[in-house]
Amino acid sequence: MHARELFGEIVMNKAFTKESDDADDDDPQLPALPSGGKNYITPQGYARIRAELLDLIDNERPKVVEIVHWAASNGDRSENGDYIYGKKRLREIDRRIWFLTKRLEIAEVIDPAIHHGSEQIFFGATVSYVDGFGVQRMVTILGIDEADSSKAQVSWVSPIARTLLKAHSGDLLQLVTPAGMVEIEVLSVQYPVPGRN
Repeated sequence: MHARELFGEIVMNKAFTKESDDADDDDPQLPALPSGGKNYITPQGYARIRAELLDLIDNERPKVVEIVHWAASNGDRSENGDYIYGKKRLREIDRRIWFLTKRLEIAEVIDPAIHHGSEQIFFGATVSYVDGFGVQRMVTILGIDEADSSKAQVSWVSPIARTLLKAHSGDLLQLVTPAGMVEIEVLSVQYPVPGRN
């Protein structure tokens, strides 16, 4: 059965996933959302996470199961590196499958293109601002599971995003930082064009 048939109800053979009661086998915890908060995500972020989940289920996990099965048939498992590594890798894959499944279950997909042309900052906006020291920055406000700081993307629950959300182009805002309060000015707000990815 393929992942597309199992999506939403993942069934795994536990014979290949639990070897011992090590501490690293505890159920992983989801990153915390604000109290009463939603797990907002863009359609592109949702698609990336879903593609990773399906690849793990359809491709990577079956390959590792096959290796573990082969290694187990070779006899002594206590010194069999393929078996030991394979079991460890299966636990990692299963934890990732569990994590991605839970995140997709609680995801609320929001298309930022619905705000195209708006001067107000909402989820999915790309915002250019300047701080009191004259440093200009640009950030895109995305979901917790898709934001990548190396690409100037911030989670919608980050301090900068919380300061910017609902503001308008031209607004002066107070950003709380570890060094104290910093005044920032919103220079521009952009959203994706509807129908373009």
